Amino acid sequence: MKVSVLDIQGKETGREVELSESVFGIEPNDHVIYLDVKQHLANKRQGTHKAKERAEIVGSTRKIKKQKGTGTARAGSIKSPIFKGGGRVFGPRPRDYHFKLNKKMKRLARRSALSQKMKSEALIIVEDFNFDKPRTKDYLNVLDNLNIRSKKSLLVLDESNKNVYLSSRNLKTAKAVTVSELNTYNILNSNVLLISEGKLEELQNNLNK
Repeated sequence: MKVSVLDIQGKETGREVELSESVFGIEPNDHVIYLDVKQHLANKRQGTHKAKERAEIVGSTRKIKKQKGTGTARAGSIKSPIFKGGGRVFGPRPRDYHFKLNKKMKRLARRSALSQKMKSEALIIVEDFNFDKPRTKDYLNVLDNLNIRSKKSLLVLDESNKNVYLSSRNLKTAKAVTVSELNTYNILNSNVLLISEGKLEELQNNLNK
């Protein structure tokens, strides 16, 4: 399939690029997408949550009232979970949420996400560009020219385009990543995906391995 290349003014350059059917034209695998997104979010968790249980509470161990004759349930310790300030029953403990997903599944998930963007016409190929210096206003002008300023966008650019990256970093609805940083979650979390013309071949080669 062929797609026109746009410049940063939002106009067609007259050039077209060939998109790989095996990357942008497959039937999306929803379950693999779910697993990849789940792994991405799980691996970002610190897992440092902790609540004190009964044995870890600092407090007196004396029996707080007599066993019988009070008209209420017996109670042996102020550290019991039923009292305010007592320990928590089966509270959270530090744990590692990381889990592995093989490379073939991760590549399939990214291809599925890219195919979804292609089907929903939320994919734009832009010619390679750079700025003389980091300036958020310049990047906003590019988004205005492409009529996507009000949408959440993701730009896949070259590692050398540091000024473009810095110009977009201050925007909540815009994100710029390199091909190696591109993941399924970022693709799905954007309304519009922008791919620089020069990195398209590398992206397709990586996902066709």
